[in-house]
Order: sequence, then C-alpha cells, then structure tokens
Amino acid sequence: MRKLGPILLACAVGPISVGAAQAQSAPSDGGPHGAVAIGPGVVPEFDGSRDMRVLPFVMADVRWGGVNVQVRGPGLRVDVISDPRLSFGPVIGARLPRNDADGRLGLLPEIDTAIEAGAFVGYRFGGDQYGQGALQMELSVLHDVSRTHNGLLATASASYSAVSRKDFFLSIDAQTTLANSDYTRTYFGVDQAAAAASGLRAYRPDGGIRDVGAGVTAGYWFSPKLGITARAGATYLVGDIADSPITEEGRRWQPAGGIMLSYRF
Repeated sequence: MRKLGPILLACAVGPISVGAAQAQSAPSDGGPHGAVAIGPGVVPEFDGSRDMRVLPFVMADVRWGGVNVQVRGPGLRVDVISDPRLSFGPVIGARLPRNDADGRLGLLPEIDTAIEAGAFVGYRFGGDQYGQGALQMELSVLHDVSRTHNGLLATASASYSAVSRKDFFLSIDAQTTLANSDYTRTYFGVDQAAAAASGLRAYRPDGGIRDVGAGVTAGYWFSPKLGITARAGATYLVGDIADSPITEEGRRWQPAGGIMLSYRF
C-alpha cells in the first residue's frame, strides 16, 4: 500500500488545459484523443512537512466517446457526462504516508498511505472552441476508504484558461479545502502518549478550513504531437492545522511543482 501513494499523489495539482488537449482534432473513428505529460516533480514528504521529495509528475486529459479521463489533483477522475459545460464523476486518489520523518516528528506514530474516494461536480463558464477564456468552477468530496484517517475532505476550486492555442496554453487556478476532525487529528494532532515520546505539546485540532492555494500550469507544443508542460503551485495551511506543533516543526507553505514532456494525440 505504501508504494501506491507516491504513484498517485505525484499527480500534478492542476490539469492539462482542456483546450490544449482538444486542439488536436478528434479521430474520425471515434478513438481516444487528448494529451498526457510525465516528468520529475517535487512535493512535500507528507502533510505539513518542511522537507520535499522528488516523484514522477503525471498529467493527462483523455477523451473517448462521451467519457473524459483525467489525471489531476490527488489522483484519477472520470467525467461521465458528455456535456461541454457540466462535468461530474468519480474520483480516487492517495495521500502520502508519514514515515521516516526527521527530528521530533520521527518520534510520532507513522501514518500509512491513505486511499481516498468520492465524486466531483463542475461547471464551465465562457470560453471559445478551444477553451480560451473559460472559467471552471468545481467541488470535490473525498472520504478515506483505507481507514487510515477515516476523514472527509471537500475542495472548492476555480481555474481560468488564460491562453489556449495550438502551440501554447496557460491556466491559473485557486482552491480551498475543508477537512473534518478525523483528518486533522490524524495528521496534525498529538495525543498524550505521542507528546511524551516526542517532546511536542499535546494538541487536539478541530475540523475546519485546511488550506488555501493557487497554481499556474503552462505548456508549449514544439510540434503537433510533442511539447513541454510545467506546473507550479502551493497551498498555505490555515485554521487549527496552522497552530499544530506538527506544522510548527514543518511549515505552513506546501509547495509543489514539476516539468514534464507532453504528448498529444
């Protein structure tokens, strides 16, 4: 289970521009078309960590018939509604484990990889035939199905496709996440036994807003098939989570980024 988390959670925090993926004409036989990108990236070692780890970054936006499969956010999702404006479908993702941490955090109980599943709904406002000028508003709700933290997280996000041409795309996005107390106490709480073992103060956070964040995704196509995509973003921990001794040992800023080779088909 621990090996699955890095594979899924290394997915970039934002999507490939849908307009850029659609700029490649759909095949006449109705086969799959879209864009995929893969390359090195950096993410925090675990929630609230100061240290970073290098992992594969993967982004994808593939359409086949009336179904749109996307690798984005913390995992894989499928848009099952064949509608240019409305999107809805299931989501599955993974949250990196907390193990082999440095310093006093290494004396806390380890946390296994969490597998989270749920659904998302979104709506696109405006935009031309390639998606340029579109504003995408989304809400996703995920619950831990692996019984690692048993928590529930709801994320509201907005992304704007500033540029979407055949050779270049640029999008910006913002998000905020609400987490319940099961999640916050697993990753940012310190019970009496853990406080005694680590020297950190005991802390019992409540649920609430976990973070606010923003990011930029850009890409350039060298040819009709090949290009390069870059992603940079960060979230800032707030609320009870920000006051946790775990965050004090780590940091409130949680950056992530990557650069990827892109293929369009």
